[in-house]
Amino acid sequence: MNISTQAHALAKDLLNFIDLSPSPWHAVDYIEQQLLNAGFAKLDETQAWQLSTGNRYFVVRGGASIIAFTLGNKPITNTGFRMVGAHTDSPSLRLKPKAAYETDGLLRIGVEVYGGPILATFTDRDLSIAGRVTVRTETGHTIKLLKFDNALMRLPNLAIHMNREVNEKGLKLNKQTELPLLFGESEAGIEADQQFLAYIAEALNIAPQDILTFEFNVFDTQKGAFWGAHQEFITDSQLDNLASCHAAITALLNTTNQESSNICALFDHEEVGSESATGASGSFLSDVINRITSNTRMSEEDRLRALAQSFFVSADMAHAYHPNHSGAYEPCHHVMVNQGPVIKTNANQRYASNADTAARFISLCERANVPFQQYAHRTDLGCGSTIGPILASGLGVASVDVGSPMWAMHSIRESAGVLDHYYMIEALKVLFSS
Repeated sequence: MNISTQAHALAKDLLNFIDLSPSPWHAVDYIEQQLLNAGFAKLDETQAWQLSTGNRYFVVRGGASIIAFTLGNKPITNTGFRMVGAHTDSPSLRLKPKAAYETDGLLRIGVEVYGGPILATFTDRDLSIAGRVTVRTETGHTIKLLKFDNALMRLPNLAIHMNREVNEKGLKLNKQTELPLLFGESEAGIEADQQFLAYIAEALNIAPQDILTFEFNVFDTQKGAFWGAHQEFITDSQLDNLASCHAAITALLNTTNQESSNICALFDHEEVGSESATGASGSFLSDVINRITSNTRMSEEDRLRALAQSFFVSADMAHAYHPNHSGAYEPCHHVMVNQGPVIKTNANQRYASNADTAARFISLCERANVPFQQYAHRTDLGCGSTIGPILASGLGVASVDVGSPMWAMHSIRESAGVLDHYYMIEALKVLFSS
C-alpha cells in the first residue's frame, strides 16, 4: 500500500470518527470502544488498580476526558513516559439548561457560546444537537448519550434587503438576541420547555418527568468530505481538535514496541481555559501518573527521575497559510497544507516548545521519514494557546507543541490535508516506539 492510499484510508477513518462524535462525550465513548476492541482494560478511579508490566489500560473522567496508557517492559525510571495530549472539545454553541421558549408561535432554543467559534458560520446550516441526558431511575440516576442525526434546528440569516452592509462590514450577531435557534412551530397550550423535553424523552423512550438534566452541543449534520482537484483535502467540523485525538489514539493502537511506557491523554474544556476537573489544568494526568508509579512500587525519588526523562507532545491543530489573506501571517512562517506536522513556538510561552524540544520532535519526524514545518504567530496579533504550557508547568516535563496545518480554524466547517494526518500519525508512532 503506497503512502497516498494509506493516507486516504486514515483520513476516511478520521472523518467517520468526527461524524460519529458530535460532542466530547460521544468522542470519548467512540475512543473507549476502540480501546476495548484492541484489548485495553478499563480502570475505575473509585476502585483499587492492579497494573502489570506489558499491559494496556485506560480510564475515563467525567465522560469527556480519557487517558490510555501502556506499561513497557523496561523500568520507567530508565525510559520515562512518552506522552501525547490533545483535547476532545471544540468551539460551538451549547444549549442552556432551560433552553426552549416561544416567540410569535415559534419555538426557539437558547444557547451559550462555548469557546471562540466563528459565529457567522453557524448560519444557514442544517444543525442538530448531541450530548448527554441525566435520567431518573429507581435507584438514583443514569447518564444516556443522545445524538439526533436529522436537522432539527436552524439559524437563518437576515435577508440582505434588511442588512445591506453585510458584505462590507461582515455578519455580526448579538449573542443573546440573535443566536437562539429556530426549532419548530409551537403547540398551543403547551409550555415551550415541555414541548422540547417531550421530544428528548421520546427519543430516549422515557417519560419527560424522568429527565433531570442535560448537556447538549450544537453540531452541523453535514458529514465530512474529501475535496480538491485530486481529493487531497478534507473538510468537516471539529478537526480542531478531534484530528489530533484521532492521530494520537491511532498511533498508540499501532505501536507494537513494548519497551517504553506510553500515555495518551485527551482532555475536555481546552477551548474555555482547561480549568476543570476534566481539563488539563486539573489533576487527571498527574493522578494517573501517580497511580502508575505507586502501583509499580516506585519511590517518590524514582517518580521524579522518571518525569525528568519523560517527553510530552501537545498535539493541537496549526494555522495553515491562506493565500487570500497573506497579511495575517508572519512572513517567514507560512506553513502549508500537506507539507507535514507544524512545530509551534512562542517567546511568551503560549506554546510549550523550546529549541531542545523542537529538535527532539524534528528527530522524530526524520526517523518517521515525514516532513516538518515551524510556525510563529504575527507579533502584532494575539496568539492562541494549548494544553502544552499547562501540563509542562504542572508536571515539570520537557514538552513541545505541534499540530497539523488547517484552514478556517473554529469555523463550523474546517479544512485540512489528507497527507498531514498520515504524517502526524507516523511521527507519533515513532515517539511511542522510542
